[in-house]
Amino acid sequence: MRITLPSGTAAEVAGESTERGLVVVPDIMGLRPLFDEMTERLAGEWNCHVVTPNLYQGQEHLDLQGRHDAAGGLADERVLGDMVEAADATGATKVAAIGFCMGGMYVNKAVSTGRFHRLASFYGMIHVPPIWASETQGDPLTLVGAGDATRLLAVIGARDPYTLPDEVAELAATGASIAAYDEAEHGFVHAPDRPAHRPDDAADAWRRVDDWLWG
Repeated sequence: MRITLPSGTAAEVAGESTERGLVVVPDIMGLRPLFDEMTERLAGEWNCHVVTPNLYQGQEHLDLQGRHDAAGGLADERVLGDMVEAADATGATKVAAIGFCMGGMYVNKAVSTGRFHRLASFYGMIHVPPIWASETQGDPLTLVGAGDATRLLAVIGARDPYTLPDEVAELAATGASIAAYDEAEHGFVHAPDRPAHRPDDAADAWRRVDDWLWG
């Protein structure tokens, strides 16, 4: 089911729990059947009320390159604001957040909001990639440090060029927890049709995140 957040951003919604809420932030390609299905699946498997907001509201027509080019126009104020509005929309007493790729970067940044009891970023950027840099894009590592970093679990592929070892060490130094997978590349968990997908590592990562958020 689709709803519209107070900001005007569309969001996919599933589940009815009033105890557990979950905000899911998609990857750069935003809301699509992959995340519609994930929203529904997690609502059932984790018994939670899930709200998944759109990243590129009003720019859904953009292809991958167009989204990379437009990423500098995304503003933390809007995206983090949508995450907080999505958390409120769950109506739950305890709300967590997860995100993937670019969405994982925003989950890292969302530590600074203090709104989420636990967060898990799947291969979220630790520093803003140069192609996305702008005055409206705050540094994820700085924003992790502005909140309670111990609430964050970062799922990392050791062969991911977007999360280099020195950056992962910086993130760990904030107090965030790291779940690293030695042979994994970027995007190895959430999209089974990607060449980088690793079924065994993905299953293990989902189990670890489930335990982190709700255990």
